[in-house]
Amino acid sequence: MIRAATLWLTSCATFFPVVAQGAVGQAGEGGFGFLSSFLQMVAALMLVVGLILLTYYASTRLMRKIPALRPGNQHIRVLEVRAMGPRKALILIEVAGEYLLLSSSGEHLALVKQINMLEEIEIVEEPSVRPSFLALLKRAALRS
Repeated sequence: MIRAATLWLTSCATFFPVVAQGAVGQAGEGGFGFLSSFLQMVAALMLVVGLILLTYYASTRLMRKIPALRPGNQHIRVLEVRAMGPRKALILIEVAGEYLLLSSSGEHLALVKQINMLEEIEIVEEPSVRPSFLALLKRAALRS
């Protein structure tokens, strides 16, 4: 990743003097040439893409070094959210190994029940009303 960013920045640094000199040479003749304008645009684009890649690389390295920003360092997980109506929902979360069922209604959040994993939790599969996109693709492939 860093090699790609270095390559982009190096090529931009190489193209900018050539592009600038070509633009100055063309300007004395009464205007910019298409080739010099195109090279200037490509060099500017390469510089911007290189800076984006360099920023992405630096930010991911920084996020790995700061313990609070690591993705595996989460103590609270939202497992499921079910809408029950306009601005009303049930939320199942896990906090330090405990499961809590919360109700949310607009500005109010309340604990409904603390669920022990020793209890039997019945999982009810909802019937799929619409077929999946993969099923549609398979059916289309069989027809042709």
